[in-house]
Amino acid sequence: MSGTDMSHPDPQHPAGLVASLSALLKSCIRLLLSRLELAALELGEVRQHLMQLAVVFALALVAFWFAIAFGTAALIYLAWQSMGWTILPVLAAVFVLAALGLLWYGQRMVKQGKLGLPATMAELKADRDMLL
Repeated sequence: MSGTDMSHPDPQHPAGLVASLSALLKSCIRLLLSRLELAALELGEVRQHLMQLAVVFALALVAFWFAIAFGTAALIYLAWQSMGWTILPVLAAVFVLAALGLLWYGQRMVKQGKLGLPATMAELKADRDMLL
């Protein structure tokens, strides 16, 4: 018996179409699992950024209402003798500017891409390009 006997294939190196397809399937499953793990990781980060965004807007809303309550009362009391009713539109403009500033901050957080899945999307695009 020689070492080239084909009746007993080497168990370390399976040959044939079935073995190749099996290896390909295992590689595809590993690739899919790694992409799912990456997506899960990024979704966790997105959830954290959404929570931060919600807290920022909630705190901004609370601060806004406290500013309205105390600031308006104090300024109206102090300025009424000299300005009369014109203090009301001045205060309204100040509060509108504060609200616009807070909205701008929130939009900037969203535009920074912290709520997207950039790494997952890049990997999926690379996989698609490689397969096609």
